[in-house]
Amino acid sequence: MGMEKVRTGMDGLDEMLYGGIPRSSTVVVMGSFGTGKTTFGLQFLNQGLAEGEKGIFISLEEDKESILADAEAHGWDMRSKLDEKMLEIVKLEPTDAKVTIQRIKSELPEFIKKFGASRIVFDSISLLNLLFDSDHDRRTNLFNLSQMVKKTGATLIMTAEVKDDNPFASRDGLIEYVADGVISLRYLEMPSRKELMLSLRIIKMRRTEHSRKITPYSITGKGLEVHVGSEF
Repeated sequence: MGMEKVRTGMDGLDEMLYGGIPRSSTVVVMGSFGTGKTTFGLQFLNQGLAEGEKGIFISLEEDKESILADAEAHGWDMRSKLDEKMLEIVKLEPTDAKVTIQRIKSELPEFIKKFGASRIVFDSISLLNLLFDSDHDRRTNLFNLSQMVKKTGATLIMTAEVKDDNPFASRDGLIEYVADGVISLRYLEMPSRKELMLSLRIIKMRRTEHSRKITPYSITGKGLEVHVGSEF
C-alpha cells in the first residue's frame, strides 16, 4: 500500500508532488504580499470539500466575511459549506496575545477531532509568531502546534511572510525547520519582458519525491494555476 496523498486543487502542483501532499503533513507556504498565500490555503480547503473532506480555516488577519468574499471571487461557494458543517472559519485576535495562545493550546486539538476536519489552514503563522517574545518560545510553539495537528491526522497548511532580503526564508527563519514541507511563492523580475512573473518552487517535502524546478504560476478567477512545462 502506497502513501496516501491529498490533492491541493492545483493540478500543476499535484503533478510536481507526484500526486499531492502526503496526508498528515505540515506544510508552510511562504511568500511576500500578493503572491497568493491565502488563496492557496482556500484552494486547498476547497479541493478537500469537493472530495467530501471537512476543513477549518484559522485566520489571524481577515474576518469571516472577508475570507468568504475571497473564496467567492474564485468561484468557491464556501458559505453553503459553513451551513452544512463541512467547513469552519475561526478568527483569532492577535491583539489579545495571551487569550489567543491559550485558545490554540486548549481548544484547537479537541475542536479538530470533534469537527472531524482532515484539512487545516493557518493564516498566517508569521502573525502568530509575533505574539512570542523569544525565538525559543516561537520555536517551541511552532513545534507544539505542528505535533498537535499531526496527532489528529489532519493535513496542515500554514502561510508565512518571507524576509525582505531573502524570499526563500520565512520572516523569523523558524517555521521551515519545523514543517514537513516548504513551498515558496515569489515574484521574479524578468528584464527581457519588463515585468514581474510569479514563480513557485517546492523547497522540501518529506516522505515523497517532488520536482525542484522553479515553475511559473498565475492567480486567476479559478485560483492558483501552476504552469508545469512552461519556462520563463
